[in-house]
This record gives sequence, structure tokens and C-alpha cells, in this order.
Amino acid sequence: SVEATAGAKMVYLIRRKVGASREELVAHWFGNHMPGVIEGQQAQAAAGRRAAWRYIATVFDAAEAADAGGERAWDGMAQLYWDEPLHRRVLHGDPPTDTFQEKAEPYVHWGTREYVVMDGSDRLPVEPLTPNAPFPTTRSGFFKVSALLKARAGTDFEALFAHWLEVHAPNVRSVMESVGGFRYVVSHSLEPSEEPFAGMAELYFRDASGWAAYIEAFEADGMEEWVDSEGTVVLTSGTEMIGIP
Repeated sequence: SVEATAGAKMVYLIRRKVGASREELVAHWFGNHMPGVIEGQQAQAAAGRRAAWRYIATVFDAAEAADAGGERAWDGMAQLYWDEPLHRRVLHGDPPTDTFQEKAEPYVHWGTREYVVMDGSDRLPVEPLTPNAPFPTTRSGFFKVSALLKARAGTDFEALFAHWLEVHAPNVRSVMESVGGFRYVVSHSLEPSEEPFAGMAELYFRDASGWAAYIEAFEADGMEEWVDSEGTVVLTSGTEMIGIP
């Protein structure tokens, strides 16, 4: 069985405001927002207060389909890891506190519990910047698929999560190993009935051909009993921004 990562992974899905370009959103995210988050978390930790111990952001590819509600696609997501979940729902960016939040729609956290099914972290090196401040930094050289899973109405989440880890995850891992995929992470929503998505799968391949081979080789394992395929969102990426490794 797969052991859960300690603590909680808080996910923040980011969408730019109408009138803001994707490029300026990402520029202000990296240049004006991430340094403030890093400094704030370091100050919290130094003062003996709760602080995130990891901070990673994924920049989604520009040409992605809209979700089932007809909304514009997400531009990226931030993930902050804490020793315990953040329960108080805070609407970030209303009002904006930096230029990034002026360009992004207000956002809230989505609490998840993470399971690393395939590690592959040796294929995702962290290289602090020089001569600039070491963090935030970036990494690329991979093809990442982030699948935000929408559950069917009336889903038994306990049954879904059990099937996901005991049946579906081993199936996915087997297929990924056969096509050269190197990292597979599952995140289950801590409050699935209160969130738009029940969970998320993150799959890493060397390039887009690995994902194409995966789709061709994958055979259903019963997961579809709980999944709302129309409401599930699949996004791809070739870039991550690292704030706290």
C-alpha cells in the first residue's frame, strides 16, 4: 500500500483575470509574488509559527480546453505543504496585495492528502539560481499531466478513494512504467463533498509521446464508476516554479 505524505498539500488553482495576458500573469507570479510568499513562510518558521515547508507552482500550457462549465482554463496551480491542513478558508487577492494578485482572479485553497505512487524525484532536480537569489527557480525538461477529477453526484468517496489507491493506482503505475513515465502522484481531497474536485493525479513523462503512449495502452479498471468525465479537467505542463524545495 502507498503511504500518505506527512501533513497536507494545499492546492491553489490560478486563473488570470479577463484582460490580463498569460505571460504577464506568470511574470508577476514568479517575480513579484513568489518571493513574498517565500519570505513570509521563512519569517513564520523563524518565529516558531506554522509555515509551509514546500512551495511548488505548475505553469499550465497555454492551449488548453475550457472546463465543463465553459470557463477559461486554469493558468497554473500553486502547492504548499503544511504539517496540518489549513481549515480557515481565506479568499486571496480580494483586495490584491501584489501585482500578481491584480492579474489573477481571487483564489482559495483546496486541501488534499498526497500519495506518491512513483517518486521519480531524481528526474526533477532543483537548481538554485546564481547569481540571483537562489529561489524562486524553475525546472523543465518533462511533460506533466495534471488531471483534476470530478466525482459523479452521490459518490461514496470512501469507496472511490479505496479503489483509487488499491486498484487504479497500481494499474496506472504499471502502464506508466511500460511507456517510460517516471513520476505519479495522487492527491485526495480532504473535504471531497465541499470541493469542486474529488482529487488530482499528476503524471510525469519525458515528453508528450509518453502521454500519447499511455493513453493508447491504458485499460479501464472500474474507476469510471465514480468519475464524471465531462467535469474532469486535464491540463498539461512543461514548467514548474520552485519556491521552497
